[in-house]
Amino acid sequence: MNTKDTKRSTRRDFLKSSTAALAAGSMVGMRPSSTAASEEDAKGLAVRLGAPVFDAPKDPEKLALAHRELGYRAAYCPRVGLDEGERIRAFEKAFAKHDVTIAEVGRWCNLMDADPARRATNLKHVTDGLALADEIGARCCVDIAGSYSKDAWYGPHPDNLSDKFFDAAVENARKIIDAVKPKRTKFCYEMMGWGLPDSVESYAKMIKAIDRPAFGVHLDPCNLINSPKRFYENSALLDECFDKLGPWIASCHAKDVAWEVGMQVHFREVPLGAGTLDYTKYLKRLAALPGEVPLMVEHMRGAEEYDKCRLHLFELGKKIGVSF
Repeated sequence: MNTKDTKRSTRRDFLKSSTAALAAGSMVGMRPSSTAASEEDAKGLAVRLGAPVFDAPKDPEKLALAHRELGYRAAYCPRVGLDEGERIRAFEKAFAKHDVTIAEVGRWCNLMDADPARRATNLKHVTDGLALADEIGARCCVDIAGSYSKDAWYGPHPDNLSDKFFDAAVENARKIIDAVKPKRTKFCYEMMGWGLPDSVESYAKMIKAIDRPAFGVHLDPCNLINSPKRFYENSALLDECFDKLGPWIASCHAKDVAWEVGMQVHFREVPLGAGTLDYTKYLKRLAALPGEVPLMVEHMRGAEEYDKCRLHLFELGKKIGVSF
């Protein structure tokens, strides 16, 4: 068995044991099993880093190489339609040839839109996104669960933390997954600070309620930092994420978070290294997961800022023994 086969086998065993724990109702609060990934397991392992490529070539082969030239082994899904079968195959072949994993198909829209017509349109948009992810071999299709806000599609609303919201999110995920029946990808909700899933516990509860093998976790720990306690104790928060959700993590986002001091609590996203997220912990725990789960830099302002984040991670990786 070669190295890649060993990694695949390890991940299958990891998922099998963890899925059994979930089926038994023991996921929330469970202790890491013998197959759970710890920081010590990260030695000699790697993270698949990715980010947007600016002035990206349209040719699949050249686009894959453009990622590798920057040191990336993961990528956001290229711009391609679900009906472009030949082009989908070309992207899949080129990215596989150059060992670049397509991390995610992002379908950022409001699955809880108050307008029934828009809500139905958005549901189809995300369903098509999951179908595209399965066709092109992306690790997941991701959206937030939505919002009842009338001011912003992702905005805060008191009902975003309600049982009504939870039940609707479960129903939407089931509809999307059951319509596509994906064979090699996952559908994920991204964590949010003011909408479910807003914690490790609520995400674990949602996995159990949705009850579909094709539902996974999209990890963005910065989105979980919505209180001073989580801000100061983000290392423990990261451990909780990996201890309890690790087997289901399909893709991750990378950014940083800082506290803008005022008379009210105000956290803001900042470039990597300019905030307080414990990236040593994040990288080590991520590298220890089977299957080289992608880490995608997002929300930076332009190519220069993305490049600074890329170099920051490369430098940190050398110090802590995690490669990319």
